Amino acid sequence: MTKIAVLGAGSWGTALSIVLADNGHEVNLWTHRKDQAAIINETRRNDKYLDVEIPSNIKAYDILTEAIDGVTAVVIVVPTKAIREVCKSLNDVLNHDVTIIHASKGIEPVTLKRVSQMIAEELENYKEEDIVVLSGPSHAEEVALRQPTTVTVSSVQMDNAKVAQDLFINESFRVYTSPDILGIELGGALKNIIALGAGISDGLGYGDNAKAALITRGLAEIARLGTSLGANPLSFLGLPGVGDLIVTCTSVHSRNWRAGNLLGKGHKLDDVLEQMGMVVEGVRTVKAAYQFAEEQQVEMPITKGIYQVLFEEKDPKDIVEQLMNRTKREEMDDLAKLLMERYS
Repeated sequence: MTKIAVLGAGSWGTALSIVLADNGHEVNLWTHRKDQAAIINETRRNDKYLDVEIPSNIKAYDILTEAIDGVTAVVIVVPTKAIREVCKSLNDVLNHDVTIIHASKGIEPVTLKRVSQMIAEELENYKEEDIVVLSGPSHAEEVALRQPTTVTVSSVQMDNAKVAQDLFINESFRVYTSPDILGIELGGALKNIIALGAGISDGLGYGDNAKAALITRGLAEIARLGTSLGANPLSFLGLPGVGDLIVTCTSVHSRNWRAGNLLGKGHKLDDVLEQMGMVVEGVRTVKAAYQFAEEQQVEMPITKGIYQVLFEEKDPKDIVEQLMNRTKREEMDDLAKLLMERYS
């Protein structure tokens, strides 16, 4: 039996703990809240986040030193705004070699660092190429119910990716590997922006035509920025790209879609975030992607429009009109063109 620490007892951390427990591993689920750890251990429930029973081989801890004692792998599943703080604490107490896996999706505003870069900066004995990312179309609610789910794990060090694959793969949770950690992380982060847009579209009462267009053109934006930074364009056609984009833009499970839906109905951002009660990663990522696009001189009109809705209080209907009245252009100038240039 392998002992694994999962840092972060929200919905996604809890769901991944259940996957690992189903595979026979001993799971130490860490939370910074003492009361939450006590409730999980006493009731085998984490009802604030998921309405499922927690297996007996998952034990919750609120003391990090105890949570990582004797583990062979550490899975980091905290919001991106908490990554650095948690990793600094981990760096102070981790005194043996482990496989570091993260399943958080986002980009740090201002620094424009991906999660693996933030982790590597805070952990003294780990480089970016050592880190594994787990990403893909995977709502925690469905994973916890053992509904069929497929994800990708990626690392520059493919041996580490294969370790992660072996830890998680089972009959309801299929895991592929990829060497393109840049593309996998960017796809997982940037799709949250488009999901906000999809929610706004639905909140405005627009139909399937509008949402299909938004998803398709959103994918082009993601690929355009990602490839400008060196990612493989094929990654954006995979599970952490178009797969995650579809599921996040079309499901009521998606926090980003729900937040966008409220914005489309006229609610202000601060009120929306208060109503959500959980982190909406897309909001932070919009800031980072907007800055990325400016610095890379990459055209991202959907991202720019959503930025204007969130942070400049522009009317969503005005932004839609702005997007619909852009200069005429060919469609095959984005992802298809990138692929043709790379592989012709």
